Amino acid sequence: MSHTPSPELIVPKLKASTIVNMLKKGMRTSGRGPMEYRPIEIVPGYVRNADGSALVRLGNTVVVAGVKLEVGSPYPDAPDEGALVVNAEFVPTALSTFEPGPPDENAIELARVIDRSLRELKAIDMSKLVIVPGRRVWVVYIDIYALDHDGNLVDASSIATLAALMNTSLPRVDVDESGSVRVDRSTRVSPLPMNNKVVTVTIAKVENVMFVDPDLDEESVAETKLVVAVSEDRRIAGLQKSGAGGFTEAEIATALDIALDVGTNLIRLAASKLESSGAGLTPLGERSTS
Repeated sequence: MSHTPSPELIVPKLKASTIVNMLKKGMRTSGRGPMEYRPIEIVPGYVRNADGSALVRLGNTVVVAGVKLEVGSPYPDAPDEGALVVNAEFVPTALSTFEPGPPDENAIELARVIDRSLRELKAIDMSKLVIVPGRRVWVVYIDIYALDHDGNLVDASSIATLAALMNTSLPRVDVDESGSVRVDRSTRVSPLPMNNKVVTVTIAKVENVMFVDPDLDEESVAETKLVVAVSEDRRIAGLQKSGAGGFTEAEIATALDIALDVGTNLIRLAASKLESSGAGLTPLGERSTS
């Protein structure tokens, strides 16, 4: 998918002025407060043939994440660990300016943000994905698809990824004397081993006003955005800034505090919605649907 700038993404001046003026008064056109997310819906197990999956609706933004486990070779510098591959694609029907084709720099950037957030805090216990030491391991493929774009694709994708990982279970494997591996996907032996839950929190800024979870109109008028990856134990896994504007040191400190508070709440919300439906188990909480 490629993304071509288009007049559809340009917010009329009057509307943009209304958005900015309301933000300066601590209000938003959607009726939310500055630190309030849109309604979140999580549907684990959305893709029947995946080893784990979840669809997330964040307001009108819709993202699906799927996990596929394949037997492969370990990386040369990590012979006793499984491997992780994250891909993202913006479906052309998600927005009028999305075009068919290979993933563009925006989709690649999103995949890298999710990938780094998982790797930095070792969210997946890769040491437990070894099948034949030094030779065969589980490779965790995460595919993210943006189905409907109304702003904040990164956070929607991170929540979908977390839910999909919590929904993932390992198939049974048999290893013969020669080291050959046979996978039995009809039998699930354990949940995907995880060390930590991680999500991202996107903080936008307009005229020195910061707010979370910008919708598409708000993204269009934002001067800059800061994506902060945080864990359930309040560690920061990474930062990603976009836009021509900037943050002062004091604003960055404030943004980090916001991200830690909002991010841990998002993780608790995701976990509670998953646990309430009972759609599988992980070491960090029962798999479930919402």
